[in-house]
Amino acid sequence: MSGLEEAVAGPSTAVAAALRKIHADRARSAYDRAAATCRHAGVGQDDAQLVPTSPVGRAAGALRLSAGSIAALASSAPDPAADARCARNAAAAAALAAQVAAARDAGSETAAPDSAAASALRAALAASQAAATAAGGTALGRDGSLNACADEAERRAVAAARAAGWVSEDREA
Repeated sequence: MSGLEEAVAGPSTAVAAALRKIHADRARSAYDRAAATCRHAGVGQDDAQLVPTSPVGRAAGALRLSAGSIAALASSAPDPAADARCARNAAAAAALAAQVAAARDAGSETAAPDSAAASALRAALAASQAAATAAGGTALGRDGSLNACADEAERRAVAAARAAGWVSEDREA
């Protein structure tokens, strides 16, 4: 196969498998962060709504959808574009959960300081944006530099969520 044919056909199986691991690890991290943040904010699975009418319903619904797409990774062939979209969706779910948690913390006397919650929200939004950039445009989950930026943004979001008290210290990053 010529270089052009290979570029059109997509990455090799080994490259696709390596990219799958990168995207799946980021997706699981974002999902775990979203789930912990939802628990912190008192958002349960039963809060998910078919047509969300509240931030809580949106966060619970996004978490449920992310769980389904992460589960689908295990049963599908590696596809960098689809795998990157899964990571993007999990990061978006975590950003929705962070919005709910930050709002909850702002109204609680015993919550983490506003600056920690605000920092965690900003980090969650940045991680979501970085994951979207890595998945979108011409990158389609294959750009190493964009993936590295998204991975670093996810690490910062986990650290900020820990600092805000949304994610426990024993959770792996």
